[in-house]
Amino acid sequence: MRENRLRSLWASGAPAINGWLAIPNGFSAETMAHQGWDSLTIDMQHGMVDYQAMVGMLQAISTTPTVPLVRVPWLEPGILMKSLDAGAYGVICPMVNTREDAQKLVAWTSYAPRGTRSFGPVRALLYGGADYPQHADATIVRFAMIETAQALDNLDAILTVEGLDAVYVGPSDLSLSLGCKPTFDDVDPPVQQAIAHIVERATAHGLVAGIHNGTPEVARARLELGYRFATVSSDARLIASGSQQLLARMRADR
Repeated sequence: MRENRLRSLWASGAPAINGWLAIPNGFSAETMAHQGWDSLTIDMQHGMVDYQAMVGMLQAISTTPTVPLVRVPWLEPGILMKSLDAGAYGVICPMVNTREDAQKLVAWTSYAPRGTRSFGPVRALLYGGADYPQHADATIVRFAMIETAQALDNLDAILTVEGLDAVYVGPSDLSLSLGCKPTFDDVDPPVQQAIAHIVERATAHGLVAGIHNGTPEVARARLELGYRFATVSSDARLIASGSQQLLARMRADR
């Protein structure tokens, strides 16, 4: 089966730099993938991406060594299974607030006897290889999003769920849940404390901690804090910021 380079990076002690895809287009996904990201996450929760667009984007990413991930819309078995069947090598699941939520995530993304994932890896066989069914459970990566006060209260219980590989912090939702302004980078002190607490506890339990960031500077600081998976910006934001920089230079003398 094709290796999951995220697992290889983490095993070597290196962090992974993840890009974010909100634009529902195969060519833009392919262009991003050819820039050298360790992984790219197709956002089905807040992006404009539906299932058919996601499949084309996964196909586009597979022209490169970049690892294809999907953030599913919610903790729901159908979309988790279909995303993996389409060839996603990892899933990021929103709003995992309890140990029971994390157990469902693992069960729905694992074949029996560990879980209840239905068998039908139609495109995953093409991407992962003919032996995908034998190795999928140990190859794909399962991220539980920690983004609420309830999840913080239940953090250690969530982290003890067998088969969970990683947690992923959504700073904006976490900020809202803690009564603070929603933002990626310039978070309020209670959120910064929570961000430090999450990575400390994840590391103690032997899990990877990942986090969403707006700028490389903040992402690097969080990697130094112990995070091992850092998302920086998104395709849509990079188009906007690149355009703004170009236009500012072109209009500098006006």
